Amino acid sequence: MQFAKYVLAVAGGLIAIASSVEAAVPLPWQMNFQPAASPVMERIEQFHNMLLVVTVLITLFVMGLLLYVMVRFRASRNPVPSKTTHHTLIEVLWTVLPIVILVGIAIPSFRLLYYTDRTAEAEMTLKIIGSQWYWSYEYPDHGNLSFDSVMIPDKDIKPGQHRLLEVDNRIVLPVDTNIRLLMTATDVLHAWAVPAFGVKLDTVPGRINETWVRITREGVYYGQCSELCGVGHAYMPIAVEAVSKEKFEAWAKKAKAEFGSDADRQLADAGRAN
Repeated sequence: MQFAKYVLAVAGGLIAIASSVEAAVPLPWQMNFQPAASPVMERIEQFHNMLLVVTVLITLFVMGLLLYVMVRFRASRNPVPSKTTHHTLIEVLWTVLPIVILVGIAIPSFRLLYYTDRTAEAEMTLKIIGSQWYWSYEYPDHGNLSFDSVMIPDKDIKPGQHRLLEVDNRIVLPVDTNIRLLMTATDVLHAWAVPAFGVKLDTVPGRINETWVRITREGVYYGQCSELCGVGHAYMPIAVEAVSKEKFEAWAKKAKAEFGSDADRQLADAGRAN
């Protein structure tokens, strides 16, 4: 009976892992990152793994020193304690070695920061606008196509959808495309974060921040606002649907007819006002 439960648990875990490839979502008891879906996230994961090795080695080294000191200099073995107050070599080593370690970490860290900053060869642009408590998106390269994206309430969640992560209008982006991301806000600080892309950037009122993404495989990717922005902070999910370039062009044509553009909205609002 216990074996059967174990098999079912393993099978459930494998199904969850397989489904996470199609939809990048957080999983119960997840211990690692979501599968990387961009070159930026791949490099972040490599850097993280390198730091994990460094941290473990430092921890083992310090633990070994502590054990050595506890055994070698215990009271029973040293009834008359040493009165040594300085040791030049040890003092030089405990100053130089941390500096060497930090420099060794800083070099790949700065290289990664510059890589994630922006792309010089953007093929399209997505503008992201944070508001309390929803997101707005604009596609400047596609007739200023724009729409709002609001979380689907719990009562409207359908089977198979993810609570607190689903939205009424998903962002649709093409794979294998360098996409410039421009971010701002209308009211307070927000942060647009999608873990599978390695993107997390503040949206600041009156300022435009920039980063980029290149999605490597099709699927649905979820994120959330990661800057405390008020009582509705937990209800600003992000859903990105990555599709082929052909499917994206077909979606863009359909979306223009459905949502119109920002200019169309302004004309419509002006007409209603008159």
